[in-house]
Amino acid sequence: MKNNIKLQAISALFIMLAAPAFAKDSHDHDDERDHHSNRLPNMFSAENSHGKDATYSTAGFIDLNNPFFKSIGTNGRSCASCHAPDQGWTITPQEVKKLFNKTKGLDPLFRLVDGANSPLADVTTVTKRRAAYSMLLEKANIRVGIGIPSGAEFELIEADDPYGFASETELSLFRRPMPTTNLKFLSAVMWDGRETTLQPGSGDCIFGTSTCFSPVSFDLGTQANHATRGHAEALRDLTEEERDAIVAFESGLFTAQIKDNDAGELTAEDALGGPKALKKQKYHFGINDTLAGDYKTREPFDPNAMSLYDSWNRFKTTKSTHGTKSARAAIARGQALFNSKPILIKGVKGINDDLAVSVLPGTCTTCHNTPNSGNHSTPMPLDIGIADESRRTPDMPLYTLKNKTTGEIVKTTDPGRALLTGKWKDIGRFKGPILRSVASRPPYFHDGSAPDLQSVVEFYNTRFSIGLTEREKADLVAFLAAL
Repeated sequence: MKNNIKLQAISALFIMLAAPAFAKDSHDHDDERDHHSNRLPNMFSAENSHGKDATYSTAGFIDLNNPFFKSIGTNGRSCASCHAPDQGWTITPQEVKKLFNKTKGLDPLFRLVDGANSPLADVTTVTKRRAAYSMLLEKANIRVGIGIPSGAEFELIEADDPYGFASETELSLFRRPMPTTNLKFLSAVMWDGRETTLQPGSGDCIFGTSTCFSPVSFDLGTQANHATRGHAEALRDLTEEERDAIVAFESGLFTAQIKDNDAGELTAEDALGGPKALKKQKYHFGINDTLAGDYKTREPFDPNAMSLYDSWNRFKTTKSTHGTKSARAAIARGQALFNSKPILIKGVKGINDDLAVSVLPGTCTTCHNTPNSGNHSTPMPLDIGIADESRRTPDMPLYTLKNKTTGEIVKTTDPGRALLTGKWKDIGRFKGPILRSVASRPPYFHDGSAPDLQSVVEFYNTRFSIGLTEREKADLVAFLAAL
């Protein structure tokens, strides 16, 4: 496992062996409940703290016979171990704790290879397992082990690991499993982009450059294989048929919020919430690119990238407005803030340094530019400060890195992309996630450091001194929760 980045690819895997009881409500499905034991019906839904999401599959149903749900490795896991249909196709601390209590920490999810805080942890008793898997239990974080690459511009001079394992050979990095749905809009694979490969001459090239990327479908196939070999501890590679079946399954899934606790149905009054409209959403590499404009249409960047709830602009909050209408008005206001609230972008590696500008005026959609998806439409890892020493909590390791040339010191909880490139400038850089169905998958950021959407909004408000009012914060949360 040491020094083998590919085998540490986090595809995070799922447990079908235990036949989890997914939350289903026949009233939320377009078609009648599927009585076949090997499938879940289209518009399969699950509740979350803000309401309810639903998943639509282009196959017409969610096929539980797909290799995605099968244990191919040696430790009982499948892709579904950390990509649960009823948890936004990832995992959440709430459900992880239930699973631990139900199985006394013996379910295949709880394995030393990556589920434990250290692969050397003592797991001989329930009490010891609870301590060993605390990061998985509290933040639904998986441990990724990656070493300092040969020839890196920096060296590790101290590893402050509360679990006593990390070294320059293998840093322990605690990261959230990314959802395996809405992959139509994906431009980079994995938080650090380590499964995003170059392919000279492909059609997916950064505008005006020779930097071209492999099709995402190819990268997803290799990622599934690396994850099966690493996290499921398989003794063989996936067959080509298995890779293709997993990628086809994932690529056909669309998940979005369909019901809000306060606003009700998110397709009411001509709104475009839910997964069906998401499936129809146009996307291509470089769509609505912030710098170069749309790669295909050549239209300039449009900051009004979100338009799901334009029809709810009709709702105005007055003294007489209350209930559902008031909640829909808040979502519409939140969407407008996401599109247009001014943000002075400072100190962001990947933006300010690459563009050689100290301050870049922007909005949320400067980075989340893919229409009605919230992703960035080209690979663009950024350092917004999530892994900074100032945000370190006692449960996270802290790594002190030294620039070999300048002697500069940086302390970080996760070097991010720098562990792939060896570049000093890449320390702390990560890709952003697709935002649809975000309400289903707390906690947030790559390390699970934001427990809820309110915390996410507070982080950005503080980080960029946006000056949001309390109502604006609430409106942004309402909008994000309706995605």
